[in-house]
Amino acid sequence: MNDSHVTLAIDARGVATVTLDRPDKHNAFDDDVIGALKNRFDELAANRTVRVVILASTGKSFSAGADLNWMRRMAEYDFGHNMRDAEQLAAMLKALADLPQPTIARVQGAAYGGAVGLVSCCDIAIAGDRASFCLSEVKIGLVPATISPYVIRAIGERAARRYFVTAERFDAARAADLGLVSEVVPQDTLDGKVEELVDAILANGPEAVLAAKDLVQCIAGETIDAELIEDTCARIAHIRVSTEGQEGLSAFLNKRKPNWQDV
Repeated sequence: MNDSHVTLAIDARGVATVTLDRPDKHNAFDDDVIGALKNRFDELAANRTVRVVILASTGKSFSAGADLNWMRRMAEYDFGHNMRDAEQLAAMLKALADLPQPTIARVQGAAYGGAVGLVSCCDIAIAGDRASFCLSEVKIGLVPATISPYVIRAIGERAARRYFVTAERFDAARAADLGLVSEVVPQDTLDGKVEELVDAILANGPEAVLAAKDLVQCIAGETIDAELIEDTCARIAHIRVSTEGQEGLSAFLNKRKPNWQDV
């Protein structure tokens, strides 16, 4: 497996940046890139010193989706080989979606096909105003099947019914209206906005941030019944008596900075 097209950098603050680095191919991905991404995400999931994960790319495009040579190979595969290939992509997407740390997609250009899935898997997506998006699979007789759970969760069933079948290209403003991206900013301020969000996350309790993300993942879509209410009560009770919870409450009541902001 060639990991050279996917780089990982972790700074002293615990901010990890996973970067797609195939600018000459518009950061299109193939089985090697998918495997490398999966490895990076697994590595980060196990690293408790990492507090935020940024998904970025180099060049003009965020990602053009599937690599042409990869698609040529897939066209020659039988059902079994295609099934295993799809399972590899599905495992990578799930690894990204399930990262315990907050994830931020930095989208600076075109995000087509499977790249929309990558954006959908992230907790926050910030797009430059020149970014564009397309669920392009039906144009070549395919469907956005593997990415569909994450895209539908991001944009909703109604919008998916349209864009899955029309393969229309839409701009960053429309992506924000759909909920695919959290915010659109001028291209030259994209890095500054991502850094602003990173700073906001780092100002908060590290364990609380992980617990807050897990809370959303566990509660979203669930029926509000006695069992769910009991679970939410247990979550807040546990964190109130935790070391970090006690420190946060003490700092707030005594009008001082909590100890995680002194790091």
